[in-house]
Amino acid sequence: MAVVMQNADPSERTAALHTLFRERIAVLDGAMGTMIQARKLTEADFRGDLLKDHGHDLQGNNDLLSLTRPDVIEEIHLAYFEAGADLVTTNTFSSTSIAQADYHLEDRVPALNRAAAECAVRAARRAEAATPGRHCFVVGGLGPTNRTASMSPDVNRPDYRAITFDQLAAAYRDQASALIDGGVDALLFETIFDTLNAKAALFALEDLFDEIGRRLPVMISVTITDASGRTLSGQTIGAFYHSIRHSRPFSVGINCALGGKQMRPYIEELAELAECYVTCHPNAGLPNAFGGYDETPADMAGVLGEFARSGFVNLVGGCCGSTPGHIRAIAAAVREHPSRAPRAHAPTMRLSGLEALSIA
Repeated sequence: MAVVMQNADPSERTAALHTLFRERIAVLDGAMGTMIQARKLTEADFRGDLLKDHGHDLQGNNDLLSLTRPDVIEEIHLAYFEAGADLVTTNTFSSTSIAQADYHLEDRVPALNRAAAECAVRAARRAEAATPGRHCFVVGGLGPTNRTASMSPDVNRPDYRAITFDQLAAAYRDQASALIDGGVDALLFETIFDTLNAKAALFALEDLFDEIGRRLPVMISVTITDASGRTLSGQTIGAFYHSIRHSRPFSVGINCALGGKQMRPYIEELAELAECYVTCHPNAGLPNAFGGYDETPADMAGVLGEFARSGFVNLVGGCCGSTPGHIRAIAAAVREHPSRAPRAHAPTMRLSGLEALSIA
């Protein structure tokens, strides 16, 4: 792949992304929050001049830094590219109107997402310029929100829902539209704990793609919350995959909640199921008593390197607690291993509730 992608049109970049995933195991970035916390930023950093008179505390709203400290966010993205990442995810995990309501910043959502995409794109172009012929991709990150559509937050009112499907779809559509305007190459819905939330996002993306007249690659990543092997809303990996495969995802994977060792049986199962590419970006182990993460770069690289040797993955990276040091070690560990071939399955009826059901 010798052509510089700096000024390529979206279809060429999509083709290059497919080529990357076929030719070798791609590398995603690591944690954004971990890197921001290391900067020890103050309330003034989060406010900037833009929001110096805003009537609500803003420290901790990491997504806001794409507007008020874009230099910090761009440098974090660049550090991950320099560590060997092929793709970075925009700083938009909480950049929906639903999540930003906690800070009374719903009206800033379009600007937040465009600015975040532009920070990542600038870093990608800098990395490409530093290594002519290199492809550096930007993935628009869509988080799960702080609401769940399929369960009640009130044990005394099992019928109650804090959010509707239509509200989720509208919020995700607005977010994705701004990310696309900012120049992302793909969209990643990650840390999915409720499949109904995911379906709202996928519905919104299809509606948006119809409007703009083109599709972007859609990457989907679920989180398994504990040793039960299920999502928070109760589905197994097989049931989850059956629930979303109709959307023709570019990739499906697992991230967050668990360390790589705990993820192994679930990523192995997904690798056998998926007709698309498979991704994995675990935490740097399980949280310790202080909320930190103890796995070293060598620890994570050893686990994900074994996934690569076993033929489970097309992309690896890091989630909570991971740093450029982790990504550098992971990139080295998977470099010599071939990318997984998507599976071909005979046509059959595939259904899902909390568990998967296939009818031959």
